[in-house]
Amino acid sequence: MILLDTHVLVWLTQGSSEMGAAARETANQALAGDQLAVSGISFWEIAMLHRKQRLRIMQPLGAFRRDVLNLGVVELPVTGEIGIEAVMLDDLHSDPADRIIVATASLTRSTLVTADQRILEWRGPLHSIDARV
Repeated sequence: MILLDTHVLVWLTQGSSEMGAAARETANQALAGDQLAVSGISFWEIAMLHRKQRLRIMQPLGAFRRDVLNLGVVELPVTGEIGIEAVMLDDLHSDPADRIIVATASLTRSTLVTADQRILEWRGPLHSIDARV
């Protein structure tokens, strides 16, 4: 399973050039095989950024979520197990959404596609791909 970090989901849906060709191909292949996922916390994070006017989504947020899911992206719920795992991630920075996304990737044995340098450099139990490549 390929798990998209929040910013990568936005890049992918908006066709951003910030997403590298290899990462885009990985996401497209995963989508074709019903193996592309996003954490439910990413929709919360997108809504918060939109509300703070740090991100612009051109449609109602509920419609954005439905469109993403209708494409075939799998939404992985935030469970109690993920919440506990997120607290136990030693030496990972303290951003709660990032910790939940990393915990989700770890517990589901997914590969996380991210451009977050702090996550890419983290030495914990995570397989990740740089979204800029």
